[in-house]
Order: sequence, then structure tokens, then C-alpha cells
Amino acid sequence: MRSFEAPGLNGEQREIIEKMSANLARAALTAQGAIAEAALRQAERPAALSPDPFHVAPALTDVMGRLSSQPDRLVRAQADLFQRYLELWQSAARKASGETVEPVVSPAKGDKRFNDPDWAENPVFDVIKQSYLLTSNWLNALVSDVDDVDPMSKRRVEFFMKMLTDAFSPSNFLASNPAALREAMSSQGESLVRGMENFAADLQRGGGQLSISQTDYEMFEIGRNVATAPGKVIFQNEVLQLIQFQPTTEQVHQIPLVIFPPWINKFYILDLRPENSMIRWLADQGITVFVASWVNPDQKLADKTFEDYMLQGIYEATDAAMAQAGVDQVNTVGYCIGGTLLSSTLAHMAAKNDKRIASATFFAAQQDFAEAGDLLLFTNEDWLGDLEKQMDAGGGVLSGKTMADTFNMLRSNDLVWSFFVSNYLMGKEPKPFDLLFWNSDQTRMPKALHLFYLRKFYGENALAKGELVMDNVKLDLSKVNTPVYVQSSKEDHIAPMRSVYRGAKLFGGPVTFTLAGSGHIAGVINAPAANKYQHWTNANLPDTPEAWMDGAKEAPGSWWPHWAEWLKAKSGGMVAARDPAQGKLKPIEDAPGSYVKVKS
Repeated sequence: MRSFEAPGLNGEQREIIEKMSANLARAALTAQGAIAEAALRQAERPAALSPDPFHVAPALTDVMGRLSSQPDRLVRAQADLFQRYLELWQSAARKASGETVEPVVSPAKGDKRFNDPDWAENPVFDVIKQSYLLTSNWLNALVSDVDDVDPMSKRRVEFFMKMLTDAFSPSNFLASNPAALREAMSSQGESLVRGMENFAADLQRGGGQLSISQTDYEMFEIGRNVATAPGKVIFQNEVLQLIQFQPTTEQVHQIPLVIFPPWINKFYILDLRPENSMIRWLADQGITVFVASWVNPDQKLADKTFEDYMLQGIYEATDAAMAQAGVDQVNTVGYCIGGTLLSSTLAHMAAKNDKRIASATFFAAQQDFAEAGDLLLFTNEDWLGDLEKQMDAGGGVLSGKTMADTFNMLRSNDLVWSFFVSNYLMGKEPKPFDLLFWNSDQTRMPKALHLFYLRKFYGENALAKGELVMDNVKLDLSKVNTPVYVQSSKEDHIAPMRSVYRGAKLFGGPVTFTLAGSGHIAGVINAPAANKYQHWTNANLPDTPEAWMDGAKEAPGSWWPHWAEWLKAKSGGMVAARDPAQGKLKPIEDAPGSYVKVKS
């Protein structure tokens, strides 16, 4: 068969066109095969499609009903949008004639979707970008400006409108992404073949559901190049292993530190690399460090409760740490949901007159959920009903993938769409990144524990109201006189500063509040050697976070040294360093232990 010969093309040009055509066909066949295989795998599962999986329809009806009752507002909004488009068309015409003009609308600070120079320099892509920004900003503002509706309904619609407009960004489509088009042309379509191969591999990895790769998972191994701080597992039960880490100083403070990370993630966010390991840094400060490594629960632990995690988690872990160190008190840390559990346990201990905890530090942890982060949107009863069915179908546990998908959705541009574009449209392989390896290593959730947490804390705000009962004890944070250090992060979308501050005001004893730069992870895990971000301190705790900020002092870099100074003052005198292998409890295995290695 003769190859296609287009008039006016030389041999090299024909070869390029033929190669491009062949690669486009390969890419299409790869995508079709992957989708067909995924469809067959999904056909074996019970149907789970819902016309409204996010349960946003009732809230959307409320908001749109309010808008329709204000036709004058709609008319003004539409006129404003039309005016802005007129300005854009006039600007585009002036730019086409050679004038230098300022954009009518620009991406928000930190928006990386339009970083490619062609989004500004190419007039076609510039108009596409600005048209999208005008429309998406208009839609989001239209919703956010609605008044006289239920605040939670409005917030739910705002969130999902933002998610929808983010999904329809022109950067997410091959035909309107200049960088992806340029890569496809320069590689003669090979980038699209690689992209569809990545797409097929992610479908395969997700068992027929798309699981977008965020990093090169093969590059990391727990205990080899992440979670490498030396130590011993000195205690374990059904819900955790307790790791004691090797000291790095000849003497240590008498009172050890026991850290309770969130059980939604694994503990090694505190020990990713030696240079940013909080565990290693604390050891260098002369602190004996114990860390709870929570179990990755299976169906056998589906009935484990929040109360079980208190009794078998915090009570038994602190018992073991005190026995191992030969002391009658410990300092503690609770990170995120681990902090919520620690707060509840402190109130339980206060009611029992149990004084084993000398001090408590909270990293990005909430006690009052009235102004909680965006996870609050996923806690209405319709959503929880679906979640309960999903856990029942999974044998009484919520899959780690579901947890990962939820957290990724909260930052979809950074954690979903950026990888969608890079992996599939550009055909690039994800880069090795230990933080994203950890982020994808989610754990399962026991049904009883998870539903209790979502309903009692997010739904009812029972701890803050003094209505939470655990182990037949009504919990009252105002009775907690333990010295408390509260860390929050300025850009935290999971535990916002206002929410964390409300919780800090609930404790009955002395409270030190510190605000760090960045967000839920980078704001906490910010080793001093990195010289990144900044933090704010204020010795007082006035009624409002605004008043606190007015009196706060800003300092460059990490907040860790400020905390360490506070912590050392609560840690007693110096004693000989404690070897985990020589304590009263017989070592079970080397750190990081076996619980952390169980994959979901």
C-alpha cells in the first residue's frame, strides 16, 4: 500500500505527519483499551452511581431560589459580566494592533495553572484565559454574594461551585493548553502516547478507578529512605505500636515526650528525611521521644471506637512510656485528629484527677468545630449515610483511597488537576517527592470510630459545648489545667486559624498560642535549618484571633525553637540518655515497626 502523499510537502514533513498520525492513533487505542478494561472491572461491582454524589442539590436549590427572588441583582450581575467582556474584547483588539495593555483580569496569587508564557504572550490563549477567569470569578462571586440563606448551604454551594469551575479550566484540556499542544507537536505525538500509558497505568493501579499518580512511588521505601530515625518498638496493642527513638545527646530531659499523630495518615510525616525530621530534631534538643504508630485497621477492627483509641491509645501508650522511662509524668503532642483525641483524653483525665500529662502541645488540632475547615462540608447526614453504606460494603472500614480522594478534593488544583495535566496531557512521569508519597499512604478508618468523630465533633460540636460523654464521663475542657501550647498555621484549610483559636480558649489552664506561616503540613513540618516561612507569637490570649494578631510579634523561620524553649521548661532536669534497647520494656522490633508498613 502506498503511503499518503500530500501535495507540497517534502519527505521530512510527510514523515512528521505520518508519525504524528500514528502516535495519535496509538494514544487513542491505549485510552480506549484502558477505559474498556476499567468498565469491565467496574461492572463486577455493585452500582454506586448517584445523580448527586456530593449532596449539593438541596443547598444549590436554596441558593438559586434566593437568587431568583432578587431579579434586580441578577440583572446587575449579568450587566457587569457583559461589561467586563466588552472590556476584554476591546483590550484584545488594542493588543492585536500592537498596543501594550494591562489584562482585564489576572489569575489569583499562587495560581500556577497559567504560568506558561503563551497564556500571556499568545493573543488567542490570552483571551481564552481571561474569558475563563471572568466567567469563573463571576459564577463564584454570584454565589458568595447571596444573603439570607443558611450559612452552611451557602458554604457548600461555594465549595462545589469552585470545584466545578476549577474542573472546567482551559488548562485541563489538550486543545486549549498551549504547553500541552507545544509538547505534542515537538514530540510528534509521543507525549500523548506516554500520557495515555500513564492514564492506563493509573486506572490499573486504582483497580478500575482512576488513581492519579502524584509521585514515583517506587522510589520510596518505609525504613529505607523515609521513616529512618533509629529506635525500637517497645509496646504494642491492637490500635498502635509505641516507638522510642534513639537519643543523640549524652543527657536528656527527665520528662519524655509522647507524640500522637493523626491516624488518618502515618506517623512518618514527622520523619520524612533526616534534614526535616522533627523526631531527629527533638532528639537533638535532649528530648526522649516516643511516637504512636497507629494501626492500619482491617475488618477485624471495624468496631473500634473513639473511646477505644483513648483507652488503648493514649492511656496505654502513656503508661508504657512512663514505665519505660521510669517517670510518673510525660509531655504529649497531638497532631490534627490526634490532637482532638488528646484534648478529649485530657478532659477525661481531669475528671479522674489523673495528672500523668505534664503538658500538652497541639499541632493544627481542633476542639471547637463551629468554624472548622472544608471537611465540615462532608458531614451532613446525607453524606454520612452514603459513607456508612460504603463502609458496610467494605466490611466495616473506610478505604484509604476514599480518605485520600477527599483530602485531594480540598485542594484540587494542586493535588488533582496539576497532575492530570502533567501526567496525561504532557506525558510526564511524576517526580519523586517524599511528601506526596506520604500523602498517598492513607490508612483505613474503622466505621464506629469514624462516624463517631464526624457526627460528635463536626456535626454536633459536642466537645466544645461540654456535651461529649466518653467512658461514662462528661468531658469539660475548662477543667483541664494542664499547660497547653497550641500551634496553628495561617493558610491551613483543614484546621483554620480561627477554629484552632476557638479551641485554645476552651482550656482552663495556661495556654500559649503560636501562628506559623504556610498550611496544614508545611506549617507544622518546618525544620529551622530550612529558613522558610515565618511565625507569630503573643504571650496573651485575648478574646478574638484578630486581637491576638494585633498584639503578635512576627519572626522569620520556624516556630520549633520557640516551642522547644516552652517544652524544655516543662521537661524537668537532665538525666543520662535512655537507650530504647535497655529500658524496662523488652523491644519488640526496630523502628519504624511493622504497623506503619501495612498498605491499604
